[in-house]
Formats: sequence, structure tokens, C-alpha cells
Amino acid sequence: MAERWGQAAPDAVPTRIGQVVMLHHAGDREEARRRLLDLWAEIGEHGDPLHRCTLAHYLADTQDDPADELAWDLRALTAAQEAAGELPAGHGDALAARVLYPSLHLNLAADYVKLGQREAARTHLRWARGAAHALADDTYGDRVRAAIRTLESRLGGSGGAWEPPRQRP
Repeated sequence: MAERWGQAAPDAVPTRIGQVVMLHHAGDREEARRRLLDLWAEIGEHGDPLHRCTLAHYLADTQDDPADELAWDLRALTAAQEAAGELPAGHGDALAARVLYPSLHLNLAADYVKLGQREAARTHLRWARGAAHALADDTYGDRVRAAIRTLESRLGGSGGAWEPPRQRP
């Protein structure tokens, strides 16, 4: 109806994703994974790239197998790159996608650490650091920059086993 009057229909997908993320944070990982997969099936492989990026990012958090987590994080990065590449540089969604790069690369670095692939982890960590200029000087930006420093320290440190946190930026 709103589209008929020249107004854009509100986008309910981010709200729906947020509701499922709250469910996951409340401890129902299996149900959150099921609902996120349902949303993924609804949106499809060719749906809005920012929706796919967000969904894949949160789906990665619900995985038990580090290889599955990596696969979802790679989907998130691919969707962000698609969003940034298909929109003009000044478009808000393109900027939003670029602001996600530091976190997306950081998550991939953590995935590769879990899989014992330290060089791949270092590569994504360098890309996270290089993309961090897009972060604002706010709580989110500070948190991502701190996580980058922490992982850099752990990868460059004693070489002992590192346990990444379950909650990712």
C-alpha cells in the first residue's frame, strides 16, 4: 500500500534478523540457526546483498563446525563486496558494506585460527587492519579495533593455542 502512494515499503528483514539474533544471544542457538536458515531460504542467493551479508554473518555465529562457520563468513564477505561494488560510492548501503569489512575480515581471521591456518588468519587480519580506517570513532569502531589488536597480539605472540570468543564484532 505504501508503494502505491510513492513511499517505500519499510524493510522488515533487518528487524526480523535482529529478533533472531536476540534469541541467539538469549541462549537458543539451535532455534536461532533454524530461523536464520529459513530467512536465508526466503531471501535466496540473489536477494539483497546487505541482507545476505547480515544473515550470513549471524549464521556463522550459530555454527558448531569451524569449517561451516568459515563458509558462512565467506558468504558474508562476498555479499558485502557485492553491495559495495554494485552501488555508487556515495550510496549509504555501499558505505555500510565497506564499514563491515574490518569485522568481516576479523571474523575470517578467527575462523582460520580455529582451523589451524595461521597464514590465512594473518592475511585476513592485515585486511581487517587496512579496512579499519572506515570505522567511526565510536563504541563499535573501538571494539573492532581492540579485537584486531588482540588477535594480532595472540597470533604474533607465544604461538600457543588461542580460543576466540563466541561473540564476534
